[in-house]
Amino acid sequence: MTPARREGSPVTGVSVTGAGVTGVSVTGVSVTGRDAASPASIGIGRPAGRLRHAEHVMGTVFSFDIPAAAAPVLPEIVSWLHWVDATFSTYRAGSDVSRFGRGDVTLAQCAPELAEVIGECAVIGDLSDGYFTDWPAGRFDPSGFVKGWAIERSASMLNAAGFTGHSVNGAGDLQCTGQPEPGRPWRVGIAHPLRPGTLAAVVAGRDIAVATSGTAERGAHVINPRTGRPATELASVTVVGPWITMADAYATAAFAMGPAAREWVDQLDGYEALGIAPDGTGWQTSGFSAYTPLD
Repeated sequence: MTPARREGSPVTGVSVTGAGVTGVSVTGVSVTGRDAASPASIGIGRPAGRLRHAEHVMGTVFSFDIPAAAAPVLPEIVSWLHWVDATFSTYRAGSDVSRFGRGDVTLAQCAPELAEVIGECAVIGDLSDGYFTDWPAGRFDPSGFVKGWAIERSASMLNAAGFTGHSVNGAGDLQCTGQPEPGRPWRVGIAHPLRPGTLAAVVAGRDIAVATSGTAERGAHVINPRTGRPATELASVTVVGPWITMADAYATAAFAMGPAAREWVDQLDGYEALGIAPDGTGWQTSGFSAYTPLD
């Protein structure tokens, strides 16, 4: 059920999402979510030969954990991310997204990547029975797809340059490739949305992506397209799988679905989920335990 990949070699990794836990710990557990991309986390627990870089872009922070030898590739990636911001921002009146949404220009007059994004959003909308949309609340906004897409393509640029063993974190959603050190997997702590400073779970592996959608950081901001109102039946949903573009979009759709998300994600090829309800009870899909480390 997973849409075909668009470009680049497979991007591997691990990501964590949630609220109230910051940065990368000295024990090697990455924690994403509220403040997870904070510049204060830069350089914490970095082994020799590694480089951390944080870039303020797209209204958030993108952080990179990469081999030091990959430093010359970063300027191209950072430049591209700022182009994505200028093209897809819903907060810039002159962006292609804003102009297209207002009807000022046709799709053919926009960057060709916008047509690609709209097409992918339509595919995910069909897969999710309409719970994912690039027109939430009647306003054109493909942000639920663009962030994960930007993360994944940034990682693909590193892969294309011949580097593995890296992670790209965009606002707490991550794409990780290979291993941070030989023989050691990426470990990502999923911050609990209702208990700041605690973890709901830890996932580990290589060549995986993790994304979370929830209310902890931005409140009830995900719109349920069926009702036109903010979704409130879950506190958070974390999706783990091979690709951050899909994991991020699936997390958004799953959060909008509410409790029905468990059965829906179980039917997706290669993706698993952890859900937490507003009362603190949780659930996980049938294959989620495969990502849970034994130690």
